[in-house]
Amino acid sequence: STPLLFLSRLPAVFMHGLPGAQKVITDMTTPSKRADALGKLGLCFGISIIIGSALGGVLSTKFGLQNKAVSAHDSLELHLLFPLLEYFTTGQQIQRYHWGSKSGELLGTSQSGSVFSIREILRLMKFPGVMEIFIVKVFAGLPIGLFLIMFSIISMDFFGLEAVEAGYLMSYFGVLQMVVQGLVIGKLTNHYTEMTLLRLSVFVFAGVGLGMALMRSVWDYCIIAVPLIFAFSMLGTITDSILTKAVPSSDTGTMLGICASVHPLTRTVGPTIGGVLYKQFGVSSFGYLQLIVNIVLFVYLLKSKIPLREMKS
Repeated sequence: STPLLFLSRLPAVFMHGLPGAQKVITDMTTPSKRADALGKLGLCFGISIIIGSALGGVLSTKFGLQNKAVSAHDSLELHLLFPLLEYFTTGQQIQRYHWGSKSGELLGTSQSGSVFSIREILRLMKFPGVMEIFIVKVFAGLPIGLFLIMFSIISMDFFGLEAVEAGYLMSYFGVLQMVVQGLVIGKLTNHYTEMTLLRLSVFVFAGVGLGMALMRSVWDYCIIAVPLIFAFSMLGTITDSILTKAVPSSDTGTMLGICASVHPLTRTVGPTIGGVLYKQFGVSSFGYLQLIVNIVLFVYLLKSKIPLREMKS
């Protein structure tokens, strides 16, 4: 039933695997290597997208949604087993670290405070450049986020795909994400500044918007997906890296939590806004919105001098 389906999503409030992994990576890497490490982390999640999307499409087609849900439940139990084993075997030896300001040595730290404090969030937003970068992060990915939320409907209605075909398409996206985050981002961060890469991702996003406005078939979308995944992965990784560097080490967990809230925010407003756009203006409306928003943001990044500075411990 629909109410039961809604209630089944409520436990997701405790599911924060990616932000938790990002926090560990942030604590255990130097600022200069942070973007590359976050990209490698995205590689691991990209592999899960490949396997999960393909397997989900096959299970839905062959055995129905109920068996698919049972398989998802079993996999979640397996995922719970690994951190429990890690905790009971090495939990007493693990210590939280951050990098010292001068010598680069690892120093043990402790952290306290409420994650849900609005005052704490506002305090972090007052650090130089944090508010500006966070605004770019939210609005640059918002139009494509609306499209991806509506993709399950668009794939059937506009592209005419079945469940298994949509699963294969999502696996294709996973392969692209794996290549970009595992191979491309690390190399680019070694040769260009993070602000340059941020401007590049926003500019590519604008081009993706133009392509989405003109696409007519799923093959067009497969071509557009290459720069789309590049810009989407680059934007997320670079903004996370910049924002965690711009705040003190003791606040990186809260900052990563704020960054992780962007996706749930999009999922909250996305079905309503995306549904209106798709029903009233069609698929091309997502592309035009993407184009306009990111052109504005690109001009803003070129004109403004965002006062970014790396916080030291």
